[in-house]
Amino acid sequence: MGAKAKNDGLFCELYWGTTLNEARGFGPEQERVLAAPDETVPLPLYGFTLPEEPFLIAERSEQGYRVYVPPAARVERSRRGDAFRPVPAEELQRTGERAWVELLPDDKLRLLEKELSLVLTHSVAGKRAASLRLKDIGWLAVVSTLFLSLPVGFLIAGPTPQPLAESNARATAGARERERAERKRLGVDTPAHPLTPRDAQQSDGGTKLVPANLGVH
Repeated sequence: MGAKAKNDGLFCELYWGTTLNEARGFGPEQERVLAAPDETVPLPLYGFTLPEEPFLIAERSEQGYRVYVPPAARVERSRRGDAFRPVPAEELQRTGERAWVELLPDDKLRLLEKELSLVLTHSVAGKRAASLRLKDIGWLAVVSTLFLSLPVGFLIAGPTPQPLAESNARATAGARERERAERKRLGVDTPAHPLTPRDAQQSDGGTKLVPANLGVH
């Protein structure tokens, strides 16, 4: 149990009634956890009556963590997933004026004051993070393999020159058909032809020749 405790961290959750207000995790390398009603310490602890600030809320021990109880707080324990039960006064240890209780690896402690509750438990966040990193590396390898295989698959199973030429021919024919339909709609479907000199003479209605002896008034 002692070896397991040395590899575990501490996880803290601060509740207002049933609402989670704060959650903090601390690795096994952090020997002491300080609390205060502000963000300048590792564990912001609002609403609890603290004899000094910062207040030493927990420190590592051979069995797990030694959790110090604020003077106005009550202590409850959950052992191996059971319901929380009050910790009798005779189970509280004392160092000078400080009361504390041992948090073992299979336990949860809950400190309560008015509507506030602080739940403390052992955490294996470091082990879970390492496992997650290995899983992420595996997924990254799978995704990379699929990504790199896409160009090769396109070259192998992609369109050959003959289907590509047929597709281009169909697109060109479709464009020409749409152009003919548009010209017919606009009434210009008859192809234009260049004017001959005869056409020009027949169409010229602006100039008339008169005899030289005819006067113009």
